[in-house]
Amino acid sequence: MKSESRVARVTEVIAGSPKSFEDAVTVGFKRAAKTLRGITGLKVSDMRCKVEDGKIVEYRVTLEVLFILES
Repeated sequence: MKSESRVARVTEVIAGSPKSFEDAVTVGFKRAAKTLRGITGLKVSDMRCKVEDGKIVEYRVTLEVLFILES
């Protein structure tokens, strides 16, 4: 059985949600999946919160989206 060489690329995506970090990851992934094919993984490289008047109003994540380049 012959294995094929593959080349991957990483693209950074920043997403936010008023609900939770988990929801922000889902929002970012769904948006990335609309334009990137062959996604094989995600890495959350940063998590932050936007605060207004002493309350968290948005959860933000920076995602590294890994995908295979098409030949």
